[in-house]
Amino acid sequence: MAPQLAFLGLGSMGRLYLLTASKGMCKNLVEKGELGKPLIIYNRTEKRATDLSKSLPSGKSTVASTVEEAVSKADIIFTCVGDDAAINQTIDAALKGNSKGKLFVDCSTVHPDTTEGLAKKITAAGAEFVACPVFGAPAMADNGQLVCVLAGPESSVEKVKPYTKGVIGRANIDFGGQPVGKALLLKVIGNTFVFNMVETLSEGHVLAEKSGLGSDNLHLFVEAMFPGPYAAYSTRMITGDYHKREEPLFGVDLARKDVAHAMELAKDSGTHLKALTVADAHLEQVKKHRGEAGDIAAIYGAVRQEAGLKFEN
Repeated sequence: MAPQLAFLGLGSMGRLYLLTASKGMCKNLVEKGELGKPLIIYNRTEKRATDLSKSLPSGKSTVASTVEEAVSKADIIFTCVGDDAAINQTIDAALKGNSKGKLFVDCSTVHPDTTEGLAKKITAAGAEFVACPVFGAPAMADNGQLVCVLAGPESSVEKVKPYTKGVIGRANIDFGGQPVGKALLLKVIGNTFVFNMVETLSEGHVLAEKSGLGSDNLHLFVEAMFPGPYAAYSTRMITGDYHKREEPLFGVDLARKDVAHAMELAKDSGTHLKALTVADAHLEQVKKHRGEAGDIAAIYGAVRQEAGLKFEN
């Protein structure tokens, strides 16, 4: 018999990235996951869960009013929330009922120590835990093109795989048998690549504009040489999307949370992330200029300001 799945967390105000990524994962679980039973959806703001359920094929999902209700009916519980405090609160609520024998799969981006703590609480309650952070922009989530990083006991990881590659993702990075914190180490370090990519593109576009090459000409190079995320962020910069949208795709507060985790890991490991320090200083400028509407692509605006240009292109 197919297991009953539940999905907890659709993001909150100011966190469009989480909302759209979670929606995409739910959509692909329903459409490609061969669930057999309606997906149970829960969000703290129930209207978001209800709206998502209505957008999915009829009869393929239901909405739970509480975390406890969702968990009590489910065998495998996916979670995806914004920060360390939120995932601890969610799991604490989930473990109030009988969770013995259930499998929790967390897709949140949190500190590796937080994930290890979750694993201890969950296994102490007689349940299983797999860390499954994901890489990919919201559009990739919608298209089932995420990259899933799986860590935890091999037997538990195997139970999750039917819902990752080919369903919510295009590929797995399999750390089965390794500590759950390893998946989050990769996620946090991997996100520094994203921030440094945006910093590099921002500096390049500003230099292209001020030197006379022109941003459009640089973008042609980016499209030809670095298709994919580089080209996508370059497009967001030259079109002005980085300052026009009211709600960010990857909000500055979420980004700086990830930066803080990376900086702490580097300090504890006796190394340095000098490039990330530069990007974080620009994220701080973005926060001052745009507030919660600030997006990581707006690093471009901060670099523009430093060069004597307007924040908005």
